[in-house]
Order: sequence, then structure tokens, then C-alpha cells
Amino acid sequence: MIERKFVGEKLKILQVEAFIAREIGKDKYSFLDIKKTPLGEKIIIFTAKPGLVVGKKGETIKKLTQILKSRFKMENPQIEVAEVPNPDLDAQSMAEFIGGTLERFGPKRFKSVGYKALQRIIDAGAMGAEIVISGRGVPSSRAKSWRFYEGYLKKSGDVSETLVSKGIAMANLKSGTVGIKVRIMPPGIELPDSITINDKEQPVQEEIKVEEIIEEVIEEKPNEKKKPVKAKKEDKPKKETKAKKPKVVKPKKEESKKKTEEKQ
Repeated sequence: MIERKFVGEKLKILQVEAFIAREIGKDKYSFLDIKKTPLGEKIIIFTAKPGLVVGKKGETIKKLTQILKSRFKMENPQIEVAEVPNPDLDAQSMAEFIGGTLERFGPKRFKSVGYKALQRIIDAGAMGAEIVISGRGVPSSRAKSWRFYEGYLKKSGDVSETLVSKGIAMANLKSGTVGIKVRIMPPGIELPDSITINDKEQPVQEEIKVEEIIEEVIEEKPNEKKKPVKAKKEDKPKKETKAKKPKVVKPKKEESKKKTEEKQ
């Protein structure tokens, strides 16, 4: 059946994760990513302390590859180690840190451990965080749970399932087993119900352009003399000549008298 095949592959991945976390150590292990490639299985171990995971000359990596081949029947497992950029924002790293601290100092100081871890997460820039410590000895002999929280944290929806970092760890104490759950909402998440208010539009000031006027200066040579330039005479406008009237010649009186006498 196809269903059994998928379930078997998922179960195998969980067994590999539990084995590597146990071999490396809870304080060093953060989470695991397994990818299938044509050459074989590629296993990437994310940790806050990559140097301790690799070991001297890669002894730890060689040991893990041999066990994965023999016990889990992997053909060619390739193990790589990657560093977690900010362990304080990784929920699994913080859960393992709290569990290791409780195993070292006991459950009596669980409040100081929880508040210190919460403060580290908030100082790293998280939007919100929640830590739940439950089990015997917290704070009395009967099993109880104690919750530490601060900031804004999504508990449901797609944001909670995909973007919120989650981590679970266990601490084996004399009084019994104590469970630790950590949820961190990292910074920079755009929520679907977030509202942004734009600033009022400021009036645009017109830019005043200033143009520089550069005057060309002609250098005069010392020996050369400039020729005087004659000023052109302006043509004066000619006076308009009036049209002359024709002269009328009148006969003289004497000539007229002579002519009359001759006729007589």
C-alpha cells in the first residue's frame, strides 16, 4: 500500500532525528533537515555550536555516517553541519537550554531560569514568546505547569502553523520528568490583520534653478594696436519735396493797349 510506504518513510525520519539528537547532545542540537538527492540522502544538522558537533577531524560525522548505513540502511548518507544564525530566536535551542539548566541546578530555580530565557528571547528582537514548564517539582511535589509569556504571539491560523517557531524538550530530574514547550514569534512578520497609516502628503516645494552666466574675457595682446573703427554715418531721412504748381502767365497791360490802338 502507498499509505504504508509514506508512513514508513516518515517514521524512519523521526527515528533518525531522535538518534542524531541523542548522539550529539541536547544542548548542541537544534533541528534536522533530510533531503533526497540522486547521490543519496543529504542530512543537514542545524546547531548553535557547529565546532562541537563536527568533532576533531570530523570524527563525529564519520561515526554517524557508519551507523546510519548499518542501522537505518542508508546507501550514501551525506551529513552537513549548518550554524543557526541567532540561537535566541530558535525555539528548539532555547527549550534544550532550559532543560539542560534544570537538570544541572534542579527545579527549585525554575522561575529564574524561565524569566531569564524569556528575557533573552525578547532582547533578541522577537515580537512575542511563550515558555511552559510542566511536571513534578514545578513548583510543588504535585505535577503542575507554569507559563511565562511576553509580547504578541499568534496561537491559531496559518501564521501560527508556518511562521511561529516551536520547540519541545524534556529534563529528567530526581522528582520526575519535566517538559518544556517554547513558542517564539520572530521579528519581521507581516500579519494579515496589520494596519499601516501613511503620513500626510507634504506640499512639494518648487525647485529654484540658478543658472551661472559666464562672461568671456578676450585677452588683448600688448604689442598689437587696434585699428580705429569708423563710425558709420546714419542716413538722414530726405525731406519730402512739395509738388510745384504750374505758373500762369498774365498778359501785360501795355501790350494790350498797343494792340487796341493798331486796330483803330
